[in-house]
Amino acid sequence: MTLHVQTKALLDLLAMRAEPALETMTPVEAREMTLRYHIPSDYEIFSRRDVDAGGVPARLYLPSAEKNLGLCIFIHGGGWVFHTLDDYDDVCRRLAVQSGQAVLSIDYRLAPEFAFPTPFDDCMTAVKWARDNAASLGCDASRMVVCGDSAGGNLSTLVAQHSGVDFKMQLLVYPSVDARCLTESYRKNGEGFLLTAAAMDWFFGHYLAGGKGSAEDPLVSPLLASDAILAKMPPTLIITAEYDPLCDEGEQYAQKLTSLGVPTSCVRYRGQIHAFLRYGRILDDGYLLIAQLADAIRRSCASQIIS
Repeated sequence: MTLHVQTKALLDLLAMRAEPALETMTPVEAREMTLRYHIPSDYEIFSRRDVDAGGVPARLYLPSAEKNLGLCIFIHGGGWVFHTLDDYDDVCRRLAVQSGQAVLSIDYRLAPEFAFPTPFDDCMTAVKWARDNAASLGCDASRMVVCGDSAGGNLSTLVAQHSGVDFKMQLLVYPSVDARCLTESYRKNGEGFLLTAAAMDWFFGHYLAGGKGSAEDPLVSPLLASDAILAKMPPTLIITAEYDPLCDEGEQYAQKLTSLGVPTSCVRYRGQIHAFLRYGRILDDGYLLIAQLADAIRRSCASQIIS
């Protein structure tokens, strides 16, 4: 399939703006660039407030005054180097309202100033705090899910692997799960589709700048976790994009989980690129994906399962 017509128009528009290649920027310059593209959300939400999640900043989204809600932990993408709670404000508002469940968005510290394993450690701290303090948030600790995109998908599945929290589901949107970057989709989609292979090298270079991890470390590449760990994963939804360097590794992760008996669904969005979740104002598939995720969150957080 060719690029979605809306996606091609978006890429053409971005090309006209002639931003420098990401791998030529400093992290500070890259963060300043992302701010230039930020559009505040006007999507109505019942309640939104910042909270301290055990020393980690976070933002809680409530769709209603109802108590005992399910809770979705949301971990944003950005290659462990950029993006903020504000960049994902629209996504989290929509997830909360459309799922009818609470969303807690985690503001983990960023590389290279805080290289691996600090982002992972922050997410672990916040997730355990959320479980232990769910009632104070108006939520039910027995009905938690975790969701994240790209680097946030990496951190989300690592949290599911190692936090000890009994998640009802993990939802991973074009996750980075294999830092070795050896798949066919890296070769086919490594240039021309927003996220490039060179940019991924840049991201990993900053994330691993502290010298405490490597591409072969399962805490960097969760695809490489032991079968014993992976077999204990919760039901899983993995989303991939056809024109994404990360497409193959996400689907390999889905295949691995399935082979170990984990209930797993994998959906490839044809004609789409990395990061399309955040472009719903321009790409219909972005809001379609949010609706799909919200429905999965709603179902997995349901108080009762009807057989």
